[in-house]
Amino acid sequence: MRHVPFFRWVLTLGVLLITCSAAVYAAVPEMPELRQIELTVLREEPDGACTVRWTDPFDHGEHEAAHQCDARRADSLKAPNYDPETGYGWDSGFVVAEGSARGRLYTLGQDDETIDDRIDLSDTLVIIGLLLATAGLVGGNIRAAARLSGVRPDIVRRAWQLAYGAAAVEEDHTRAVEAVRAAWAPLQRERVHEEMGRVPVKSLRNDAKQRFRTKEWEKGGIHTARDVLDAGVWKLGQLPDVGRRTAEQAVAAARHLADGASQDVLVRLSADGRSDPRTTSLVTALRVLVEAGPRGKEAADTARELAERLEPLLADADAASTRSAMFRAGPERRGRARAAVAGLRRILAEAERDALVRRFGQTSVDLLRGPDNELDALAAWTDFERRPEDYYRVLAEVTAAGSGWRAPSPGGGESVEV
Repeated sequence: MRHVPFFRWVLTLGVLLITCSAAVYAAVPEMPELRQIELTVLREEPDGACTVRWTDPFDHGEHEAAHQCDARRADSLKAPNYDPETGYGWDSGFVVAEGSARGRLYTLGQDDETIDDRIDLSDTLVIIGLLLATAGLVGGNIRAAARLSGVRPDIVRRAWQLAYGAAAVEEDHTRAVEAVRAAWAPLQRERVHEEMGRVPVKSLRNDAKQRFRTKEWEKGGIHTARDVLDAGVWKLGQLPDVGRRTAEQAVAAARHLADGASQDVLVRLSADGRSDPRTTSLVTALRVLVEAGPRGKEAADTARELAERLEPLLADADAASTRSAMFRAGPERRGRARAAVAGLRRILAEAERDALVRRFGQTSVDLLRGPDNELDALAAWTDFERRPEDYYRVLAEVTAAGSGWRAPSPGGGESVEV
């Protein structure tokens, strides 16, 4: 539903009426500059209505006009007492002393009715305008207060802090896992390469279900599946009686064997491996996850789940983060924001109950303890010899390849089957 700014229009109308009132009041005629003169009363009625003659003090011409004489003046000033010979009376009056009406006879109070009407109109307009403006302000503030209900910047801020903490834990754990996988990959490839060197080339016939002439291949120096992989399709196709299709089938069969071998190779980790930088890198990378322990993985999983819950709620709650954003939002968005704030409040209560902020912080600290020097590598090997089963378990969880781990052999060297 589209928002209709009703009270805004009411306020606008009120301000417009107040402006019109000011304009009407400004248009009220003012008393002009006057000059008093003597009037000769030619005729006069008992109510004071009379005809007078006067001499214009500006152009010195004589004029006659109807006038309202002062009926309450002394009788001696009235006709015929004032001048028995002519029968005229006497009175005083005013003429306009400026403007286009200069010299024109002016009766005091002649504009009072017009002035009063305009002042009354101005007063009416300003009263109605003030009432409308007050209604618009009060109604608008009430509506604004209703629209701003649900603004909870503190909750949104705390939820974002929790989301940042969860994202940091997930990122740190992912970085630690990738470090282990990066150290594991060359050792795995090397063992697969060794294993493929023990597979005779004639075994490819069983895997590909093709009758390859492997004796001719052996004459060309292709004795094992590793040789097939090393040669590739182009070099293998250069052998006598080996076409491109046969070479592609042979390489595909060798790759299939290599993929299977990568799931079953044995990697031995022992004190003898300290001289191998790649094995040392694997052990030191594993130590970070081992030190973090199962709680580290649990914290990362919790952080990942929490981030998925927070993401849509934070997007909807964005309008509730500030008053200005909530005020600009439409009804539908405000409703989503209020519902999202309620969901964030529940999540924050759960996080506080489970002390997730503290757990995330501690896990991030544990996961950031990477190897910096040879002493760290030595400490990692020492820790591995003390609890090799923990290193095997973590490596199995990280690589997630194969049927499981082979228990450490009692002879001293530890081996792992993936």
